[in-house]
Amino acid sequence: MGRIIYRVGKVVSDKMDKTRVVVYEYYKMHPKYKKFVKRRTKFYVHDENNESRVGDIVKIKFTRPLSKLKRWRLVEIIEKAPRTEEANV
Repeated sequence: MGRIIYRVGKVVSDKMDKTRVVVYEYYKMHPKYKKFVKRRTKFYVHDENNESRVGDIVKIKFTRPLSKLKRWRLVEIIEKAPRTEEANV
């Protein structure tokens, strides 16, 4: 059995139903210049209860293919982003 892969990232889109786009940022050393360069990857994440919103920091887990692009599931919301209340004008 393989190892379980977890990532911590930030939700950047919640427009789809039960799907979130999460950006995972990491540093990787450049092979020639030996300088650390920031890289980022977008993951499509399954959020069964539509709990997370844009700006939340979430923990995700690699899983079986759920659709053409979705390969990750939401495990927990680590930090909620501050919400701005919309005034009815």
